[in-house]
Amino acid sequence: MKFKLAIAGAAMASMALIWGVSNAASPAKAADPHAGHHEGHAGHAAHGAAAETAETPLPASVDNFMLADQNLDSHELYRLADAKAVVIVTHGNGCPVMRNTNPAIKALRDKYKAQGVEFLYLNSNLQDKREAIVEEAKEYGYDIPILMDVNQLVGEQLGVTRTAEVFVIDPKSWKVVYRGPVDDRVTYERQKAKAEKHFAADALDALMAGRPVAQAKVQAAGCLIDFPERAKRAEHAKISYVHDIAPIVREKCVACHQPGGIGPMTLTNYEMIKGFSPMIREVIRTDRMPPYHADPSVGKFHDDKSLSPQQIKTLVHWIEAGAPRGEGEDPLAKVKFEAPEWPLGKPDLVLDIPAYDIPETGIVDYQRPAIPWPLTEGRWLRASTIKVEQRQGVHHILTGYMKEMPADGKGNESRWGASVGGYAVGSESTISPDDVGTYVPGGGAIGFQNHYTPFGKAATDRSKIALYFYPEGQKPKMVMRGITIMDPTITIPANTARHKEVAYLIFPKDALLYSAFPHAHYRGHSSDLTIEYPDGTRKLLLSLPKYDFNWQRAYEFAEPIKVPAGSRLIATYTYDNSKRNPANPDPEKVVTWGDQSFEEMFFTALRYRWVEETSDDLKPEYDQALQASTMLGMMDDNLDRKLQLTEARGRMGNLIRTNFAMIDTDKDGGLSQDELAAAQALMGRRRNNLVAGGGAP
Repeated sequence: MKFKLAIAGAAMASMALIWGVSNAASPAKAADPHAGHHEGHAGHAAHGAAAETAETPLPASVDNFMLADQNLDSHELYRLADAKAVVIVTHGNGCPVMRNTNPAIKALRDKYKAQGVEFLYLNSNLQDKREAIVEEAKEYGYDIPILMDVNQLVGEQLGVTRTAEVFVIDPKSWKVVYRGPVDDRVTYERQKAKAEKHFAADALDALMAGRPVAQAKVQAAGCLIDFPERAKRAEHAKISYVHDIAPIVREKCVACHQPGGIGPMTLTNYEMIKGFSPMIREVIRTDRMPPYHADPSVGKFHDDKSLSPQQIKTLVHWIEAGAPRGEGEDPLAKVKFEAPEWPLGKPDLVLDIPAYDIPETGIVDYQRPAIPWPLTEGRWLRASTIKVEQRQGVHHILTGYMKEMPADGKGNESRWGASVGGYAVGSESTISPDDVGTYVPGGGAIGFQNHYTPFGKAATDRSKIALYFYPEGQKPKMVMRGITIMDPTITIPANTARHKEVAYLIFPKDALLYSAFPHAHYRGHSSDLTIEYPDGTRKLLLSLPKYDFNWQRAYEFAEPIKVPAGSRLIATYTYDNSKRNPANPDPEKVVTWGDQSFEEMFFTALRYRWVEETSDDLKPEYDQALQASTMLGMMDDNLDRKLQLTEARGRMGNLIRTNFAMIDTDKDGGLSQDELAAAQALMGRRRNNLVAGGGAP
């Protein structure tokens, strides 16, 4: 018997050496009777390969990055500078070590969150897609944001090799002060009933007490992560500037970064690109450039200006290799770059927007000038470009056709019809698809809504708008329409980092959606657009995990989205009214809807057409029916297609609450779209009667 025990003990010792188990205490019974079995397979696969994998060294400091999590919410590392510590734990779907470690990570989070420690998971697995990460997070209770490092740039810089590894980072220096397992409970093929050593907690205690971390590095168990570019470090120095880098810069950068372009520097030769290469790496890692923020995992878009994953990795790896010049003539230096006056070519008509003197400081109310429409015959508009002279001072320019020139010269929006173009910070030309256009009658006037923001220097803005028409006598077959999902009832609490608001429109007839233009102000954090079909199923159409006020644009779908009659288009905005938002004018303030940039907006402009409408058979009544859903859509926060008493907000909400019992004709405790429409019609008739009788409206 002793002989058998000796053999067994020797076998166990051999196993410990083979698997690299640092804590070889006898395993206790697992809470999951199958956990040890599954861990054994994972441990075998993971650690068997580890013998051939040299551990990558820690970086001198962790560079800034921005990544979206599995729920398409963005997280930027350096915005956590006020945290006491940042804990990043490497994650991977299907890894039993990760699954078994998750409860300990959550317990660590629960213990230290109130002390100002931030926790994030980092998934650098090439095989893990967002949908699968979402599903596993639900199944295993991952309630810490899982950052999707799809290009592996963050994992590469951190030196990640396997899952379930904890990195404790000091935000004062952005140095990693601890790397290793959360504790000693889980090892390969076995686990203890209770941890005896709490490495991560000890590191956090030391960091927050200002002491050196006693044990800064501990070998961790976990499933190996494949980083194929690590084996190609020598090849990165051979990336060709001539054949690889210059074509990317010309395709995705030069349009803005050339003489006369809107970019702050020119990137038209190797010397300039090399000089700005550290900055290029930074703006790519933080998703500031290129300024195209639609998440690549959601939808396909026409004229997508984002870098592809391969382009991102090629640029960053080339820069990290020292941005070598290599052989060959510089293909960019051979070209004389100059931004064209009008990117769409010579316009058919150019209108001067009335000049405005922007003051050095202060608050400027919206300006609403109007000008006569110079064409006497109606024309079909196919494209427009607004060229802004003072880009720092112009927040937006909106336009609308009016049947006659107002006597007071003011282009009030209540009189507007079709838009002839628009601009917001960072936006570009508006172009209709082939055989689709907007009809602008002859005569009348064009009204403008111009928002100017002082920027520290007095300046005069003389913006212009270029218009492109279909040839005279030619009209497109189909008609482009526009409407906005908006919610002027929004209220954003003070000192709140993630406040959500939602609004929608109900489409009464079959339509095709061409583009969406999300718009918020300085506290805008993210924006989504979802379609809900008549059967209740939903599909995410557009997601901006990181909304950027400085770069706003219409996102045009690669193929128009079919919107069946009865579908809802639902817009969701998240606002960051916390001190961690560097653009926040005042986190102590409760923020409501307002025109100025220090106030907020909820505004998603849509371009669409009715399937049944042609230029020979116009359907304005469809637009009227669509607009009828606006009031319900802006206040129905629980999306049940009914307005409850508690949901009625704002000035109109106050009026609804006062008359709720009367409006609720079926007495079901909720107001339907038909009930709200009937109430609006009644209020409209009363207002008209008062005006006709000489009373105040």
